[in-house]
Amino acid sequence: MNTTENTNTIFPKGEKLSPEYFTGMASLYPLVPKDETGTFTAGSVSFEPGARTNWHTHPLGQILLVIDGKGYYQEKGKPAKVITKGDVVMIPSHVEHWHGAAKASSMTHIAITNIGKQGPVDWLAPVSEEDYLSVQ
Repeated sequence: MNTTENTNTIFPKGEKLSPEYFTGMASLYPLVPKDETGTFTAGSVSFEPGARTNWHTHPLGQILLVIDGKGYYQEKGKPAKVITKGDVVMIPSHVEHWHGAAKASSMTHIAITNIGKQGPVDWLAPVSEEDYLSVQ
């Protein structure tokens, strides 16, 4: 695996994530590949300033453990929440949401994702620049 060290975080940055599902520079360092039961994975996801996911859902939910920086988590139709080091975000099944770094700060979280028959995630549209800037 091709990795880049980041001296401010616990884990290396890992591999760049697809621009098809992420705006800006985001990377993943796998911590627990799909376990032997095939029911979850865990990885460290690093977002450079301004980087974020597309809108998406998780058929069986997800947990985010923020380990560095400042970012946002927003569920569709609700105000965005600031997330910082030490925050835990419990994302219910099938809730449309996005998460990523603040405009002026990087953010890293551990993502623990449940995997069902439908897979771990259903990707939707990108978060518009206007919507993203409105939460800053």
